[in-house]
Amino acid sequence: MTLDADSLAERRRLKRRLSWWRIAAILAIVGMLAVMGVLQSPKGIGRMSFSPQIARVNISGMILDDRKQRELLETIGESKNVKAVIVHINSPGGTTTGGEALYLALRKLAKKKPIVAVFGTSATSAAYLAGISTDYIVARGNSITGSVGVVFQWPEVSDLLKNWGIRIEEIRSGPLKAVPSPFAPTDDAGRRVAEEIVNESRDWFVQIVKERRKLNNVVVAEIKTGRIYTGRQALKLKLIDAIGDEETAKIWLEEKRKVSKDLDVVEWKVDIGSSWYSPRGMANSLGAFLGAAIHKAGETVAEKYRFNNLDGLTSLWHPQHQQ
Repeated sequence: MTLDADSLAERRRLKRRLSWWRIAAILAIVGMLAVMGVLQSPKGIGRMSFSPQIARVNISGMILDDRKQRELLETIGESKNVKAVIVHINSPGGTTTGGEALYLALRKLAKKKPIVAVFGTSATSAAYLAGISTDYIVARGNSITGSVGVVFQWPEVSDLLKNWGIRIEEIRSGPLKAVPSPFAPTDDAGRRVAEEIVNESRDWFVQIVKERRKLNNVVVAEIKTGRIYTGRQALKLKLIDAIGDEETAKIWLEEKRKVSKDLDVVEWKVDIGSSWYSPRGMANSLGAFLGAAIHKAGETVAEKYRFNNLDGLTSLWHPQHQQ
C-alpha cells in the first residue's frame, strides 16, 4: 500500500513537471513567432518589425469612411520604427465623405512621416484626393487618374411602377423633403438643390487640388470638367510628380528626405480580429471569407443589373457600359 501511494505521488509530481514544461514550450513558441513577425500586433499590423522600416499601405476598391483604416494610419504615425510611408493606391474612388476622411487622416500622418503615393491601374476621384494628401505622387504612364469632382445619382422608376400598377402615396413635411425621389420625376426646384450640393462639393474638391498641386487657373479650369488623364498627361499638368513605381518612390525618399532606400518595406494591414489561432480569430477569418464571397456575389448582381445603391455623394469614376 505504501509503495502504491509513493508511486501515485511520484506520478503526480511528474505530471505537474510535464505540465510546466508544456506551458514553457508554448510560451517559447509564441515568443519566437512574435519575433519572426507572424503574430498580429494589438493595433492590427500585418507584420511586426523591430527594426527601421518603410511602411507600405494599400488603398484599393471602394473608398468608404473606414474607422479601422484611420486607426491603422494613426498607429503608423506613432511607430518610431517607421521612417517613411508608401501608399499604394488602386481605386476608382468612392464616397465623398470617405475620400475626405482618408485625405485628412493621411495629411495628419504626413506631418509625422514622409509619405509617397504610388498609383496603380487607377487612382481617380476620391482615390486621387487621397493621393494629393501625400508629399510626392508616382504613377505609371498608363495609370488612369484625375476625375476631380463628385456625382449625385438616383434611379427614377415612376414609369416602371405605373406599368406595374403601383402607386406611391406620401406626406412630406416640406416641398423639398425627400427630394430627389426615385418614385417621381425631379422638378426644377429639386434639381436646383441637387446641383447646388454637387457644385459646392466640386468646388471644395477643386480648391484642395489647386492648393496641394499649386495649379494655375488654366489647369484648374480643365480639371473642373471632371475628365480623366493618363499618367503621362497628368505629369504634364502637374497633377502627379513622376512616372515610375515603388522603386521610384524609394529613390525620392532617399534623395529628398534622407530615408535609405535599402530599408525593408513592411506591409501594414488592418486587423480583422484577434490572433488566428483563437476561437475569435478563427470565427473572424471564417466571417471574412464568407463576407468576401457575399461581396463578390453582390458585385456580380450589381454588374448584371447596372445598379448602384450608394447613399450620398460619390466621388467615383468608372467607364460607361457598352450595350
